[in-house]
Amino acid sequence: MQEKSNKKIVVSSLNFFKLKVKKGLFSFLFILASVFFLSCKPTVKDSSNRFKEGVFEIPAGKDFVKETIIRKDSIQISKYGDQVDTLSIKWKNNFFYTLKYINPKNSLQEDPMFIQINKFRENSYDFTVKIGFSKFKKTGTVIKVK
Repeated sequence: MQEKSNKKIVVSSLNFFKLKVKKGLFSFLFILASVFFLSCKPTVKDSSNRFKEGVFEIPAGKDFVKETIIRKDSIQISKYGDQVDTLSIKWKNNFFYTLKYINPKNSLQEDPMFIQINKFRENSYDFTVKIGFSKFKKTGTVIKVK
């Protein structure tokens, strides 16, 4: 009888120990997962607003002549060669804007330019420009100077 009683105590002690270990392990994993998720921060910070105003440059390349751009509020002044143009700029969101010449000099400049920003970097972005509703598209890079 004494032996059965001792076995019951040992078995109930083992069950109690297993229950404590499971609870402890669950608690440990829960705390570890909580720390992991709470400590995660996004690696890319969306500071795309930094391209809405300032001085920019499109470097000369395959499809572009060197162009200096000054943006302030809803106006963009573009200087390339000995030409200076003033355009209105309307931002749809941080990744898409429309440019329209204020004083178009030819029929091509009457169409709006739709610019989509494809990729951000520290001080530049890659873009695709589409003129009007044509199939004409060009890609390039804008670098922030100031």
